[in-house]
Amino acid sequence: MELHHGIRHNRGQFLHLLLQVLLVGLTLGMTRTVVPALAESDFGVPKNSFLLLSSFVVAFGLVKGVMNFVAGRLSERVGRKRVLLLGWVVALPIPVMVWYAPSWSWVVVATVLLGINQGLTWSMTQTAKLDITRLEERGLTLGLNEFAGYVGVALAGILTAYLATRFGARQGLMVFGTVVITSALLLTQLWVKDTLPWAKAEAAKHAPGSAQQLRPRYPTNVSANPSTWEIFTLMSWRDKRLMALSQAGLVEKFVDALVWVFYPVFLYQQGVSLTNVGWIIGVYGLVWGGSQLFTGRLSDRIGRHGLNIGGMWICGTGVAAMVLGDGVAWWAVAAGVSGLGMAMLYPNLSAAVADIAHPAWRGSAIGIYRFWRDLGYGIGALGLGLAAHFTGQMQAAFWFVAVSMLVSGGVLWWLGEETHPRLNPAKPLTTTA
Repeated sequence: MELHHGIRHNRGQFLHLLLQVLLVGLTLGMTRTVVPALAESDFGVPKNSFLLLSSFVVAFGLVKGVMNFVAGRLSERVGRKRVLLLGWVVALPIPVMVWYAPSWSWVVVATVLLGINQGLTWSMTQTAKLDITRLEERGLTLGLNEFAGYVGVALAGILTAYLATRFGARQGLMVFGTVVITSALLLTQLWVKDTLPWAKAEAAKHAPGSAQQLRPRYPTNVSANPSTWEIFTLMSWRDKRLMALSQAGLVEKFVDALVWVFYPVFLYQQGVSLTNVGWIIGVYGLVWGGSQLFTGRLSDRIGRHGLNIGGMWICGTGVAAMVLGDGVAWWAVAAGVSGLGMAMLYPNLSAAVADIAHPAWRGSAIGIYRFWRDLGYGIGALGLGLAAHFTGQMQAAFWFVAVSMLVSGGVLWWLGEETHPRLNPAKPLTTTA
């Protein structure tokens, strides 16, 4: 049977995968408001223990980064669906562990499992959508993917804040997490198809000698069947464009680590109620998620590069604004500015990688990009924890992140380039008589 690419041809499967990434976001979001805000009262973390508070996000980032790396390569061998299923199986104990947790170390271990889950599931929902859609739909595809995921993150943060207020943190997270994770596991088994055959069909169209109107600017001097190490070095330093994208992905996760670790604590210590903390952080996620419906599609029209650079700088500005004013309205607007910046850069950094990664090894390339990107959780959480620890002020963590975003955006501007093949195509292959 001939396989057709495009959202319209694969509408049913595309919608199933959007539902999956919504559930992935709900799973991540259930730990992002309640757990940090109530770390002292419910989980025994001493007040102002910035490094201990950061530890669970450091663990999450390190594990998720490695699992992104593993997931991309593994999915090219066993298929996307099996990797997705494995990710949901790993998540099953998480709600029980948080509910029972006699100490903060249990929360850290549960977060390690969450990192494995997120590395396997979010990677596969993204890769699977790219498998079945067309090149000119790539920005839209990733915008929709991240929209669904981060709307899920935002909604989970708001809902769990209400559940914790009504039933207590542990019981609320237990019920919410169990329903989400078991639903996702069943839906994957029943309705998700493996999309690896679509990727193989696309790779055949891009084989040497095939006719193409638009040829992306793929890296040169790459083996026909590159090893994991070859792709890793290509993504990390051999190709300056991919290196620039990878470092930008790593640094932008400093923002999300800050939002996860210190936004709830910072706001809660300012006297903001737990539900209002959920809403302020929810504004960040909802603006981020909702705006990606437009920014992903916009990059298909005007390109990725400018949106990525501007997004880095706007997002950093929103972080700085959090400590330059006060009041619920001010903090909500500042969070929204950061969310808008993230919406500009988040799907389009991934789209830029997908533009110039050959379909034969795109799954591995995306996995390695996501390795570096989500390693930013660990590096960022450690950095902001150290900044707050040595200064004794939580605000130092905000400035650490804001400056990092400004510098990283400059590196991307200097070393990167437009990757959309329509706007910056490779030179036509010449033939000799």
